[in-house]
Amino acid sequence: MKTNVCYQGDCLEVMKGIEDKSIDMILIDPPYKVISGGNKSELAGWHGSVLEKNDGKIFQHNDIKFSEYLPELFRILKDGSHCYVMVNFINLNELLTESKRAGFEQHNLLVWEKNNKVLSRWYMKNAEYILFLYKKPAKKINNIGTPTILKANNPRNKIHPTEKPVELLEIMINNSSKENDIIFDCFAGSGSLAIACKNTNRNFILIEQDEKYCDIIKERVNCEIIKPN
Repeated sequence: MKTNVCYQGDCLEVMKGIEDKSIDMILIDPPYKVISGGNKSELAGWHGSVLEKNDGKIFQHNDIKFSEYLPELFRILKDGSHCYVMVNFINLNELLTESKRAGFEQHNLLVWEKNNKVLSRWYMKNAEYILFLYKKPAKKINNIGTPTILKANNPRNKIHPTEKPVELLEIMINNSSKENDIIFDCFAGSGSLAIACKNTNRNFILIEQDEKYCDIIKERVNCEIIKPN
């Protein structure tokens, strides 16, 4: 499969064309259910933070389940390689269960500490979680002095609703791969992973279903968009 491109389409279909054990590292921020921080009237008067959606959905293509794609990720990942999955608290238990069922082992739970907060009646949310998985045998990270709490500023003027800072992605890429490795993201969004790969001299394969964001990736990353026949 070609590298340094973005495939437009359903990730479950596109991944069928990826060879077994051909990917050096996986880093994804999948769509999942979100939860409201409470009644908006109770939070009135607070400014500078974003309220989460009450319907549990952010994207049009939001219904894919961990159980559907994790086995495919396990299949395409090389032995002794790492997989990072970003997740929120409400979906963490399901992700833990389904990742084990798919064959992954669990190394650690990382925390991304952000510089902004989401309003909630049950403590303001200023962090997100990253489940750090691996495919046996276990392999140490490149910088063993990296803490489990990763600090990076949330992007301003986001191109994508759940856009992640490139510097955060670079920490994980530098720790779990080497130059010229192939990094995979099947929920590419606005293509931040590709920028992080270019900055660190890695190759990438992206998949994104939404044509709007494929157009953004093409312009932002200057890479080829491969559309389904």
